[in-house]
Amino acid sequence: MNSFTTSSPSADATWENSRSHNQANWDERAAAHASSPDYAVQRFADDPDALSGVVEFDRPRLGSIAGLDVVHLQCHIGTDTLSLARLGAASVTGLDFSTASLEQARSITERAGHRDIRFVQSDVYDAPAALERQQFDLVYTGIGALCWLPSVERWAAVVAELLRPGGRLFIREGHPMLWALGDNPATGQRTLADGEFTGPALEFPYFEMPEPLVFDDGGTYVETEREFNATVTHEWNHGLGEIVTALLKAGLRLDLFTEHQSVPWNAMPGQMVEIGAGEWQLAEAPERLAATYTITATKMAPET
Repeated sequence: MNSFTTSSPSADATWENSRSHNQANWDERAAAHASSPDYAVQRFADDPDALSGVVEFDRPRLGSIAGLDVVHLQCHIGTDTLSLARLGAASVTGLDFSTASLEQARSITERAGHRDIRFVQSDVYDAPAALERQQFDLVYTGIGALCWLPSVERWAAVVAELLRPGGRLFIREGHPMLWALGDNPATGQRTLADGEFTGPALEFPYFEMPEPLVFDDGGTYVETEREFNATVTHEWNHGLGEIVTALLKAGLRLDLFTEHQSVPWNAMPGQMVEIGAGEWQLAEAPERLAATYTITATKMAPET
């Protein structure tokens, strides 16, 4: 289980310091992720039609992206970025702040025969400048991205700046309800008509806080035997109301909002079971937990 503290903005919780810790963490884990069976990167080279499990899950709500200019924010090692290219996008750009992650992304996409995918190093808040003010038809953001950003309102403004009028955002993300839960079951039990069960306990903030949660965790979310030195991360939760309001304030129209009982990794070890296609949900009464959500939104044309 992660250990954590909160940190004051006047001390080491400035964005620059948080970004430095997080970048070191992701840089060190990139090679381990690329070699892990959980990412299964070799199948992208072996099978020209292979898609990541994340993008496969997203397809019914993502719809056709044929002919679109796409940017994937916080793309990590690029397996989802590659999958978007394989769905027929006209151009695909992946953006991430981790040098090591982008090195793996370039290697994976080249081995898979997609040398036309562009990868740009930048954190999300600097993306418009790093991408030279280019605008896109689709901004795609995948699982486990927003928790690394201190301000969801600033993120939404970046998304709006990256979109052409009529362009859309697609995000599936870990639910703030999930991020607020601890790894361990609650100590007590509730008695129902048909029996008893234990459940996860609320341990972390649901709402966005000025200070990050500072975790010290030597592991990672994939199967690996590697040991890591950069173990400290700074993270933030963002409530659903805060996320939706930020998008509306940035000039986007909400088109779809849906919640899911599953998440594409074992987010609560010992409490979840795999249900197929890389998705996990609570083993007992999974309807109790909104584990992820999907939002699609369109940038409105300016009023004349």
